[in-house]
Amino acid sequence: MNEKALRILEYNKIIEKLVDCATSPMGKALCEKLEPSADLGEICQNQMETSDALSRVYAKGSLSFSGLRDIRDSLLRLKVGSSLSATELMHVASLLEAALRAKSYGRRENDDMNADSLDGFFNAIEPLSPVCREIRRCILSEEEIADDASPGLKHVRRSIKLTNERIHSQLNAMVNSSTVSNKLQDNLITMRNGRYCLPVKAEYRSQIQGMIHDQSSSGSTLFIEPMAVVKLNNDLRELAAKEKEEIEKILADLSNQCAEFQEELSTNITVMSHLDFVFAKANLSRNYNGTEPVFNENGYINIRKGRHPLLDRKKVVPIDISIGRDYRLLLVTGPNTGGKTVSLKTVGLLTLMGQSGLHIPAFDHSELAVYEDVFADIGDEQSIEQSLSTFSSHMTNIVSIIEKSSYRCLVLLDELCAGTDPTEGAALAMAILKNFLKRDVTTMATTHYSELKVFALSTEGACNACCEFDVNTLSPTYRLLIGIPGKSNAFAISCKLGLPNYMIDEAKKFIDANDQSFEDLIADLETSRSTIEKERLEIEQYKSEVSQLKEKLETKQDNLARQKERVLREANEQARKILQDAKDYADQTIRDMNKLAAGKTANMKELEHKRSAVRDKLSKTDERLTLKKDKAKKNRPEDFHPGDSVRVLSLNLKGNICGKPDSKGRIAVQMGILKSMVHISDLELLDEEVIKAPTLKKTGAGKIKMSKSATISTSLNIIGKTVDEAMPELDKYLDDAYLAHLNQVTIIHGRGTGKLRAAVHNKLKKSRYVKSYRLGTFGEGETGVTVVDFK
Repeated sequence: MNEKALRILEYNKIIEKLVDCATSPMGKALCEKLEPSADLGEICQNQMETSDALSRVYAKGSLSFSGLRDIRDSLLRLKVGSSLSATELMHVASLLEAALRAKSYGRRENDDMNADSLDGFFNAIEPLSPVCREIRRCILSEEEIADDASPGLKHVRRSIKLTNERIHSQLNAMVNSSTVSNKLQDNLITMRNGRYCLPVKAEYRSQIQGMIHDQSSSGSTLFIEPMAVVKLNNDLRELAAKEKEEIEKILADLSNQCAEFQEELSTNITVMSHLDFVFAKANLSRNYNGTEPVFNENGYINIRKGRHPLLDRKKVVPIDISIGRDYRLLLVTGPNTGGKTVSLKTVGLLTLMGQSGLHIPAFDHSELAVYEDVFADIGDEQSIEQSLSTFSSHMTNIVSIIEKSSYRCLVLLDELCAGTDPTEGAALAMAILKNFLKRDVTTMATTHYSELKVFALSTEGACNACCEFDVNTLSPTYRLLIGIPGKSNAFAISCKLGLPNYMIDEAKKFIDANDQSFEDLIADLETSRSTIEKERLEIEQYKSEVSQLKEKLETKQDNLARQKERVLREANEQARKILQDAKDYADQTIRDMNKLAAGKTANMKELEHKRSAVRDKLSKTDERLTLKKDKAKKNRPEDFHPGDSVRVLSLNLKGNICGKPDSKGRIAVQMGILKSMVHISDLELLDEEVIKAPTLKKTGAGKIKMSKSATISTSLNIIGKTVDEAMPELDKYLDDAYLAHLNQVTIIHGRGTGKLRAAVHNKLKKSRYVKSYRLGTFGEGETGVTVVDFK
């Protein structure tokens, strides 16, 4: 890939983000060297490794490579037989600890888990735990070796400790003695040149026998090693040399142990550096919610909801881009700041990322093509030093792209041939784009030239696209619409910004009629597209609702099927028990009859009694097993009269006839507060209860009852009335209904605050001829009505 395109498309910024995701110096170095590949097999392998690492990160969390050290120089020293320092050995131990951590991370919990492309890397890691433990046991820090590192070192250090104690004991005795203490500058023990000394006043130098090692800057104090501790100091020097010798032996022994595993250590560095690099790619993918693209070698790109990875994920608008299948040239038009250049860079950068083995910030199954090279001419390339104008600089770059590009290249051109005469620039741009089309080069370009929009409409292999712009808000939506040429909207934007209408009208006169018609056509297409888009969204919403309803219906049908199966199973079981009971009874009766018949004095009356019992038992069994169905009575219109009590079979509700049947056999039925037209075939006449009494006295009350029966309604509506207004009316209605021999009435009080309903229930509770009352059910008015049954 050419360096210029990588720089223009800001590929280096992606690499910087990738480097931040790596942990070790070697992993960071691999990230810095990452470049796009043109080998499909290599790309697919790298993508697979990134996807497998991302799956492991989501399943187990991130893998830390902290402690991974570059010990390759130390391995070279081991190769020639040199010993390693304590620091180098600690780096080896740190590497092995990181290897053990990675080995544990890569271990699968069970054998049923599917293998992935990283299993081989994790299997190649050798933690060398015994070597690591031995190093940690012997070396406590870069400057401290453990006393137990070897028996010899332990013995030497014990001797050093004892010698130090003897020296301090003798010197303390001298410091504390009356003959010496007054000759000392300070009553303390000091050290000069690695030997213990006393600070003696210069005038008493001859009275303290010993070796002078130093004196103060003023010359008033001499640091003398008393003769009594000279030998002990010499012994201490010898022990220090032995200690150093023992430490060198320990380091040599540890180095020899490491030398035996040079190949394993080298493999650990290589494998773990690669794993750090792979997991850095996975963590980068997780950061911007990336997915693995599908690659092809046919030059086809189909990015679904792609986002520029360097823009804020919460603010960037995803775009859909496809190119290379039905058309090789995509011409993007639209107003400034509408997102044309971002779309161009998104395609180029995602292509580079995908070919580098990185996931791209787009929906699953986005497709990318494998290109040998990517060329880009984006931004202002004006050079003062080279005396090149903007147009000249762009043209120099385009000439280079034409010479180097081929059918396996992606070319991205921003504001093609801008910065010169519009007529000549448009003509030159069409010639350049036609050249790319002839050579089958996948090309994406942005422009403001109207001539290029017509060129894309009339040229095979080319397609228009535009960045959507909301004229009402004077702001871009950053959506890329393929198949529709964009409009500059210069007049609309100027008008919104306050330019007088007469100036805009004057400007329109300078536009050619054909250009004006073309712009109007684009505006009409945009309006039609918006309408179609809204309708499409509505259709998708309807489809979603239909799908949900279908799912609910299927669930309901499944439940009904299960209930039906359960009911049939229970019925069959019950029938089996009934038949078995009858069979057992019959068998017992037959045995009893056989015993009676075998007797010498058979009692015919008793035998007949047994047969009768069996017949009765079988009759009862038959009755229990037989589903009794009432013969459907065919209703006639003349059977129904106003005021008749009926039951609506489909609703299982009682009601009263309110009129006569029409020509279609439908009749009005009042069911509580519900009044509906019901077909006579769905009705069942209810028999009126006959009032019987031992004695009936003929009084004038009979006329009152007949009058009430003819005029009383089956419901009372007291909605909107106060409790004081409603209670007298309710009291009178209950009396009238009871006198009219109504079995059931409905009190319509509404929901409201509930005070009216409470007053009604309180009244009904105290009434002596109310049998029961309840709130209405579904279809009767629910909590807004109370259904009353009389005694």
